Amino acid sequence: MPLFYQHNINEDTKLGVWRIEEPEDFFLRSVPLKRDVSHPFKRRQHLAGRYLLPILFEDFPLEEILIADTRKPFLADEMYHFSISHCGAFAAALVSRTQRVGVDIEVVSPRIQQISRKFVHSHEEDFLNEDYKDFLAQWGLQEKVNSEFLTLIWSAKEAIYKWHGKGQLDFKENMQLSGAITFQENEWMQLPFVFFKDEIIPLTVHGKLFDDLVLAWVMT
Repeated sequence: MPLFYQHNINEDTKLGVWRIEEPEDFFLRSVPLKRDVSHPFKRRQHLAGRYLLPILFEDFPLEEILIADTRKPFLADEMYHFSISHCGAFAAALVSRTQRVGVDIEVVSPRIQQISRKFVHSHEEDFLNEDYKDFLAQWGLQEKVNSEFLTLIWSAKEAIYKWHGKGQLDFKENMQLSGAITFQENEWMQLPFVFFKDEIIPLTVHGKLFDDLVLAWVMT
């Protein structure tokens, strides 16, 4: 089983990442396909994300998933709060019994720099940890650092977007990094954000790098 990564955040909240290597039939044995997805690989991504949910919590009721007008999946009785993301050959899921959640997974690519002006506020790049930046620059990896940082910011904002769940957000104005990124002993990074929409909400987004893969999640 290619369970790429699992993180039990607390007794009520679990995170998992699946590396998608199986054929579609593998997932269809366990996951009902209710959504009309025409592209075969996108179907596998969709199925893999849902396949993760009962791996994290065995009693997760897959057959009861509904889709909101904003395309956010949810359970009517809120037995669980959950979020799903997929990118390339990976799918991620975050599930909580008690808290609203959002998760995102992204593959690092230099192309992110070409669209950064659409989602990065002018002051956000100033918060990159300078020690980390200088260390990698010594090895000629400055370009890689920029791509990783921008992907991390994008992924964090995608996680916040999914946590919000109501759509209609400006990635540059409604979600802004508000301080320096800090590095934890467990290799997770903490990114302080401020969410501006109807009210001002401080958020802590957690991010992690796996080679050329970025994972970010938030919960409240």
